[in-house]
Amino acid sequence: MYFQIKEIVLWPKNRVYKPRRLSFENGKVNVISGTSRTGKSAIIPIIDYCLGSGKCRIPVKTIRDACDWFGVVIQTSIDQKLYARREPGSLKATGDMFISEGKSIEIPDHIESKNTTVESVKRSLGDIAGLTDLDFDIERTGSGFKERPSFRDMGAFIFQPQNLVANPDVLFYKTETYQHREKLRTIFPYVLNAINPELMAKQHELTELRRLLRRKEQEIATVRQVSDRWMAEIRSKVSRAMELGLISSSISETTSRQELVDLLRKVVRTSTDKIRVTTQSVNGAVQELVSLHEEETQISMHLSSSRRRFSDMTALRESTIHYKGALHIQRDRLKISEWLRNTHQKDHDCPLCGGSLSQSTETLDNLYHALQSVEEAVGHFDAVPAAFDREYNRVKSEIRTLTDKLRGIQIRIKSLEQRSKEARQRHYDSLQTSRFIGNIEESLQTYARLGKDSELNSEIMELRERVNILTKEISNASIQAKTKRALNVIASNVGKILPYLDLERPNDPISLLIDDLTIKVNSIEREDFLWEIGSGSNWLSYHIAVTLGLQQFFLDLSHSPVPSFIVYDQPSQVYFPKKLVVRDEEDDFDPEYKDEDIEAVKKAFSVMASVVQRNKGNLQIIVLDHASENVWGNIDNVHCVEEWREGNKLIPISWLNDK
Repeated sequence: MYFQIKEIVLWPKNRVYKPRRLSFENGKVNVISGTSRTGKSAIIPIIDYCLGSGKCRIPVKTIRDACDWFGVVIQTSIDQKLYARREPGSLKATGDMFISEGKSIEIPDHIESKNTTVESVKRSLGDIAGLTDLDFDIERTGSGFKERPSFRDMGAFIFQPQNLVANPDVLFYKTETYQHREKLRTIFPYVLNAINPELMAKQHELTELRRLLRRKEQEIATVRQVSDRWMAEIRSKVSRAMELGLISSSISETTSRQELVDLLRKVVRTSTDKIRVTTQSVNGAVQELVSLHEEETQISMHLSSSRRRFSDMTALRESTIHYKGALHIQRDRLKISEWLRNTHQKDHDCPLCGGSLSQSTETLDNLYHALQSVEEAVGHFDAVPAAFDREYNRVKSEIRTLTDKLRGIQIRIKSLEQRSKEARQRHYDSLQTSRFIGNIEESLQTYARLGKDSELNSEIMELRERVNILTKEISNASIQAKTKRALNVIASNVGKILPYLDLERPNDPISLLIDDLTIKVNSIEREDFLWEIGSGSNWLSYHIAVTLGLQQFFLDLSHSPVPSFIVYDQPSQVYFPKKLVVRDEEDDFDPEYKDEDIEAVKKAFSVMASVVQRNKGNLQIIVLDHASENVWGNIDNVHCVEEWREGNKLIPISWLNDK
């Protein structure tokens, strides 16, 4: 991703002064050289803070006391973006940010107030980097280390602060903490393009499909278990149907399962008339009971129809009354317009307020015409026709008549059942038969769902097929193979750089280990981890080679979310003795290099410049170092940003003298 530092801007708290601006060149090695305690090591925290850091690591006192806002101008492949963030005061950080975008950014003299928040900026940076919205918690474990990748995670590859640039134990920015180390392990395959957003989407889909498949399989297993018990009772059901006169065919032990099911399906299609035993097989009381039940059914259907009609007519009648009432209300409200119009004359004033009516004539006419329309509607809206009232009363009377008839029949049925034990048993048998048929119908529906062409079986087959396809597409073996190929390319990049650095074993190949977030140096005799190798010059060389090798790999991808710049702070520190105590009068402490140390430092700058040149402006390197221009000044593609010596520092002296 083309994302390079164009400028760093500091706004003073004293608005008498203009902002402090540090300009960098894209596609080059930019060097800020200076003595100790001039502000070089504040550059990485300033950039990090403006790009959404959770904490402000900009040194307190001098820098934070003098500055009101910190800003960084970013050059992307499309335009420039200014990200500025307010100095947090006594807080660890502030969410107040200011953003400006355009082909060329005009730096304001002052920032009056925020226009965005740090959360919005982080989302915007994530969009610029093209990061996926999906997380790595495929199994929904709730792990905080498997959240979606963020732009903040990419800082591991672009910052090498003073305490890291030659550290034998930590290779990547902030990975000395457990949280950042675990998150980087999680996202590393994604950054290496072994896992892409499309593959992550398939992983999430596969997890959901497997969960759905398990649920469907459990569902069909439960239904089949119930069905097996039901099929064990199928013969008893058929026998019972024969006793009730629902089946006339005979069955034997050789009758197949499908034939038994077909017999029960015929039972379900049996009409209620056929359920009743023929009149020749019952006495007169039962015949009368059967007749009364039939009459009861017919009257109930007729009564239900009449009640629906009565309900509709009642609703229509009430709607008519409400509508007419609304017309009367409108007429009453508009009635005054008639009186005003009759009273009004062109040369007369309003009889109520005395105001002139000359300009209200048109409005008054409109009101009067509206009144006429309403009165006309009221006049045409006669009462409900007499035919409607007659029909309404007839339906009402019919409901009373049918209700009385139904009540009479129910009384006769109850009396008949009380007098005749056989009739009572007949009624019970009829209800029992109906329930039996309903039970068979439900069981047959369950059986139908279990057929080879059933919907549930089809769903399970489709799910299994999709799961098999996705499993092949996103196999862990495939991801591991892609990751291994990417790491081999990076190791090859690093191997081409190492011989040109100050290193004891320049020709020994290295391996980048994702699980340990370090490197392993391979030789014929043994394999050594970075922390097992001595000398600060070795640690520095491996840090430079690995970070540059990674950037070369990222730049060769069609798209990478990692910004295309690296910041190294004090890479030459391993070549001079570090003072344990620096007195106030020694602000301008400058190390003295031996000739061999100068050559070693020059090698580091030369390697950086060659890598930048090889990538044709797509990579930017910023170096903050004690080494003066006589060490790196004659190297191509190295640009001197500023030299901070003899009172020249990050914070202008005038800002400090004014305090």
